[in-house]
Amino acid sequence: MATGSSSLQEVLCCLGQPVAGNPTQYMMEKALAAAGLDWRYLTFEVAPQNLVDAVRGLKALGFRGANFTIPHKVAVVPFLDRLSASAQLIGAVNCAVREGDVWRGENTDGRGFIQALRPLADPAGLEVVILGAGGAARALAVELALAGATRIVVVNRTLAHARALVDLLTEGTRVQAEAVALDGPYAVPQEAGLVVNATSVGMGDPEARLPLVVEALRPELIVADVVYHPPQTWLLETARQRGCRTLDGLGMFVNQAVLSFELWTGQTPDAAVMRDALEEFLEI
Repeated sequence: MATGSSSLQEVLCCLGQPVAGNPTQYMMEKALAAAGLDWRYLTFEVAPQNLVDAVRGLKALGFRGANFTIPHKVAVVPFLDRLSASAQLIGAVNCAVREGDVWRGENTDGRGFIQALRPLADPAGLEVVILGAGGAARALAVELALAGATRIVVVNRTLAHARALVDLLTEGTRVQAEAVALDGPYAVPQEAGLVVNATSVGMGDPEARLPLVVEALRPELIVADVVYHPPQTWLLETARQRGCRTLDGLGMFVNQAVLSFELWTGQTPDAAVMRDALEEFLEI
């Protein structure tokens, strides 16, 4: 909140669905303490019909910024004053920052993934397969396209949803894109360099299997999963056994939080502190 007689300088929050604890809150509070910032990060359960009132409350009370989780990432857009270019293209917001009286919406999910990917490969020139066409897939696809991926194949059970994402990519970026219906085990094309599971399959269930032709997972592939709990999903374990390089969802989760922290505070947090906090919270 605004500086006053209290020693508490700023308050951040997360508005979203009910959660049994909040790993982001745990990470953020650890990172704020490590940075010597006397800030707080609070979590509020907000029903969809109350979202507009909740955003008005953030503005009225002088909160410094906010995260938004499912089901609010798209619904909150009309209630913000401005969007970053990538958030505008994605059509969803997971982070908002106050600048004076203006609230700007950002989407750090896709950029967090790109940062996690770069130690393994430069996105520029990659041909990518994305499994799923929901919010996570949209954020990843847009940022991969903006980072120079040459081709993106969107594979989804509902072909109309995959086509909608492909239309967004071809209209808003220069990437070549294709929609594929997932109506049986999918064989990753030989020319692909990166495969990303952008669905929730595997969240909380390390045995949950994706409908993939395992033999098509070549050692040259990078295989990534946005699922962060458990960090070793069936997809990643299978890919590792096939000789692929893998990228778990913890890196994306931490990096998107790092980017949010920077937007709010103007400081770069200790990513190791945040990763340790997330692992401690998840007991892994």
